[in-house]
Amino acid sequence: MRNWKKDIVLFLASQTISLFGSSLVQYAIMWYITLETQSGVMMTIFIICGFVPTFFLAPFAGVWADRYNRKLIIILSDSIIAGVTLILAILFLMGYKEYWLLFAISAIRGLSSAVQMPAVGAFLPQIVPEASLMKVNGINSSIQSGIMLLSPVASGALLSVASIELIFFVDVFTAAIAVLTLLLFLRVPVHAKALEKQTTSYYHDLSEGFHYIKNHQYVRKFFLFCGLFFVLVSPVAFLTPLQVARSFGDDVWRLTAIEVTFSVGMMAGGIVMASWGGFRNKVHTMILACLIMGAGTVALGVIPIFWLYNVVMAVVGMAMPMMNTPSTVLLQQKVEGEFLGRVFGVLSMISSSMMPLGMLVFGPLSDFIQIEWMLIGTGILMIVETVFLLGNKVLIEIGRS
Repeated sequence: MRNWKKDIVLFLASQTISLFGSSLVQYAIMWYITLETQSGVMMTIFIICGFVPTFFLAPFAGVWADRYNRKLIIILSDSIIAGVTLILAILFLMGYKEYWLLFAISAIRGLSSAVQMPAVGAFLPQIVPEASLMKVNGINSSIQSGIMLLSPVASGALLSVASIELIFFVDVFTAAIAVLTLLLFLRVPVHAKALEKQTTSYYHDLSEGFHYIKNHQYVRKFFLFCGLFFVLVSPVAFLTPLQVARSFGDDVWRLTAIEVTFSVGMMAGGIVMASWGGFRNKVHTMILACLIMGAGTVALGVIPIFWLYNVVMAVVGMAMPMMNTPSTVLLQQKVEGEFLGRVFGVLSMISSSMMPLGMLVFGPLSDFIQIEWMLIGTGILMIVETVFLLGNKVLIEIGRS
């Protein structure tokens, strides 16, 4: 029998190393553009270049994840990211420090991430027994939260003592380690559909994936719930730094504090999910998490004391893995293996687009309406949406173990 615990340790270790290097570069480029241009427009272009490719490519990437060897797709994605980062490092060393290069690299990295996300989501059930998916996804969530906490600190420390080119080379090195680990040490059987001769076109498989979502009521309703919830989450996700600067003071340590407390909360939430596993009905765990996030968002709109604000921010962060982990496991367990990539591809498209779309509304409104009122309003709407989820018999039934 295959030693799945050894396989998952190798896989998570490779992904952790790769993600850490990518996060270092992401923060380094973001701060480089901020310090060199001090332009909100330039930062907006950089962010758009990162998320737009994910939105458009994710559904097609889901098709590839179902048609081909998922491990090789992950390896290819990491290799492309390493390759373009190496080219960027060499060009910078040669003196070509044009901003359009950073935007182009951001777009290519976004494309590679769009290819990788559905493959990773669909690959985990190939390694992990169904009964252990909740624990493994909880551990993975906690690891990713830890990287979110450490990478900006590490990137800032490196930038203070070395050039940005060095950080580019660090990312190339970590990606190479991740690729070699998967290539040389991880032996996982290829899923059945990838072994078959592909007789249909990409568009046929893509259409088939959308039909699968349309014809499975629980997937359709789950995606509708997630789409609306992501829109409502956008003010607490993006506008709280601006709220802190306006209401508590624009000291850098305050902005750092809310990022740290949120990341610590997410790490704690991942650990809770790995050890506890949630309620027997996964949708009940999601409901608890959504209620905590809704109530926490309302609290962030009314709390006048900064240390208490940080406590609530940590609680909101802790609820994130309690929402994401059972929802991921729900799809991994209930969706047929041959459709997993396409389902996760559409989920990636939703998750990468709904919060930015929400910001198109809430961002401009924040110049006319107090952010506190927006947090209170969206928090109440989160709670109302969660109450409707509690009454949704289709999702409650599918959430049963």
